Amino acid sequence: MKILVAGGTGFIGTNLCAELAERDHEVTTLSRSPTDSELPDGVESAMGDVSAYDSIAGTVAGHDAIVNLVSLSPLFKPPSGTSHEEVHLGGTENLIRAAEEGDVDRFLQMSALGADPSGPTAYIRAKGKAEAVVRESDLEWTIVRPSVVFGEDGEFVAFTKTLTTPYVTGLPGGGKTRFQPIWVGDLVPMLADALEDESHVGETYELGGPQVATLADITELVYAAEGKDVTVVSIPMGLAKFGLSAAESLPFIPFGLDQARSLEFDNTVSDNDVTVFDRDPDSLTTLGSYLGLEEAASPEEPIGAA
Repeated sequence: MKILVAGGTGFIGTNLCAELAERDHEVTTLSRSPTDSELPDGVESAMGDVSAYDSIAGTVAGHDAIVNLVSLSPLFKPPSGTSHEEVHLGGTENLIRAAEEGDVDRFLQMSALGADPSGPTAYIRAKGKAEAVVRESDLEWTIVRPSVVFGEDGEFVAFTKTLTTPYVTGLPGGGKTRFQPIWVGDLVPMLADALEDESHVGETYELGGPQVATLADITELVYAAEGKDVTVVSIPMGLAKFGLSAAESLPFIPFGLDQARSLEFDNTVSDNDVTVFDRDPDSLTTLGSYLGLEEAASPEEPIGAA
């Protein structure tokens, strides 16, 4: 297939482009400022901004499939001058329009667990609205909703270290928010399968890793990998929300009120759809093993106390 990966120079995108190229697809990345040196062998690049339709229409046309990985991180405040609504909803609207007008057949949308037009954060609301745009299109679409993704050059471990300190650290609500981290090396083959197999058309999949872990658990794992201990002190959620709301306009603080709100609900799957792709959840890579730690916890059970 001739596949265009919007956001293909990002963390998940570069891994997916490499996977698709290895499967002998003709792959092109679409980004605002592509750099060929960052691309896997055999992958071409194209310049375009999904928030500006005219900059992408000509590039989208003629492809067999489009993958939309363009995203602003939910873990940090959006950069100045951008918004989740503009990038996630507006960008998806432009890609869908360009694909429909450019005779594209397949469309793979990267969404998020809990995506809901009426959700509690701007990120979740924009992702939910974008899903509706995809479902209402004339394309053969598939939507994937992964939990947090980790791996080399991923931001999840860096986010944890930015949010915390070794030895003693405060976490909103005591760090009880639950995640189901999935390794990028496990995720991207499933994304490629979703494009190649027509049985996935019209489906929405929730994808998670083999273990559920609280933010406190994850903090302990991250510092244990550096040979450091950490004691988690609970910060009342109301106090955390007040403080981050007050700091919303300060550019040197990477977190805002939405990041506090995101810690009020879990980031775990209802049913782990990795089985649809013939993957056994028990066989997937855990965050602890990725960090070089031995783990005794059972897969799909909390690592530490709930």
